[in-house]
Amino acid sequence: MTESRNYRLVHGGGDESEIPHILIVGGGYLGMYTARRLEKKLGPGEARITVVDPNSYMTYQPFLPETAAGNISPRNVVVPLRKVFNRVRVLNGRVIQIQHADRKVVFEPTHGTTTEIAYDYIVMAAGAVSRTLPIPGLAEWGIGIKTVEEAAYLRNHVLDQLNIADSTDDPEVRRKALNFVFVGGGFAGAEAIAELEDMARDATRIYRSISVDDLHFYLIEAADKILPEVGPEVGTKALNQLKARGIDVRLSTFLESAVDQRVKLSDGTEFEAGTLVWTAGVKPSPVVQASDLPLGPKGHVDTSEYLIVNGVDNAFAGGDNAQVPDGNGGFYPPNAQNAVRQAPVLADNVIATLRGKKPTAYVHKNLGAVAGLGLHKGAAQLFGKVKLNGRMAWYAHRCYHLFAVPTFNRKMRVLADWTMALLFRRDFAALSEMDDPRQAFEEASQPPAEKGEPLRRAS
Repeated sequence: MTESRNYRLVHGGGDESEIPHILIVGGGYLGMYTARRLEKKLGPGEARITVVDPNSYMTYQPFLPETAAGNISPRNVVVPLRKVFNRVRVLNGRVIQIQHADRKVVFEPTHGTTTEIAYDYIVMAAGAVSRTLPIPGLAEWGIGIKTVEEAAYLRNHVLDQLNIADSTDDPEVRRKALNFVFVGGGFAGAEAIAELEDMARDATRIYRSISVDDLHFYLIEAADKILPEVGPEVGTKALNQLKARGIDVRLSTFLESAVDQRVKLSDGTEFEAGTLVWTAGVKPSPVVQASDLPLGPKGHVDTSEYLIVNGVDNAFAGGDNAQVPDGNGGFYPPNAQNAVRQAPVLADNVIATLRGKKPTAYVHKNLGAVAGLGLHKGAAQLFGKVKLNGRMAWYAHRCYHLFAVPTFNRKMRVLADWTMALLFRRDFAALSEMDDPRQAFEEASQPPAEKGEPLRRAS
């Protein structure tokens, strides 16, 4: 490992090394919006700003279910980080350790040698990852829907399962391919199963051997309700919507095993399924544990109402990897709504600390929640009083997220995708070969078979 002086090689050296350095770990909602505000409000000589993230883009996660259903192109739900910044340096790679006592992190670039980066102020905006459980077979066969890559894969995978079923007369193969299991009834799970069921239902019109009745979608939820974020009344109506569409919702039920794609549930049900989507919660990014920053009981960075990490100096946190007091004895939900609103407060408090001024407390009243449940279907609770279902909730969902998605460019691209969907039927091309793009080339590189012998696939 090289010394932290190699930071000069990364940033060009010179007198700029004397300028206070603000390091932002994570380029998601909180990281990107915080960096943009710091860049806007700080003078060129006041501070250097660096964002570290494995990806070169920020993902607008609320659109991932629609991406999985093919309603929005994958590239239109991501915002290239370098395009939205003027004076912020973006480093692609991972922070694998944080040594705040020494004001440095260990940085592992996507390609190249691991090095150390020194900083004066750190912002923890690393977000969250899927919270999995040690269920046999889950790691081998499950997939989440936290990234745009997972969403794009799910679209191809579900359509490919229909192709498998339509291309065989084996009833066991068909049954397995047409069983789709989603675990977790929160926003991610309910929206994902609703959008993908909507897509699969629509797709059956081009498959002569598959009818809507052949599709079996299962939503497995450990609690006794779904969509707790929208309240019990709207959540119950959303549950009834899903059931009316033939989705088998199992409440107070657990996934016990998925070995060899054989699903075993706590209610005794067993069946084979070609699709297993895991959306049962999230946990803070692993880099939070690989730090010397104070943590709360659930592994989040422990912060005050000022988004300042308790017990240390010059450290800030918010979003999914932090626990932020809500003033009522609890903590704000670690969701996108709070992350976006925490960013300007956090950035202003970094600036206040830098300039020796007083920070501002983060205060936010929940404006409600909206969920899309397929084309022209949804559930919403707005301002604590307005409760919507069906088409009106779907309109509210789309209007809110079109307003919230970053940059005018992305707003117009998403709007164009939606407009095209109104004018033309949904596309059902499954590009499953994208998961292994070199397969065709590898097969072409195989020695030719002897005349009359069967073709060989590349291993």
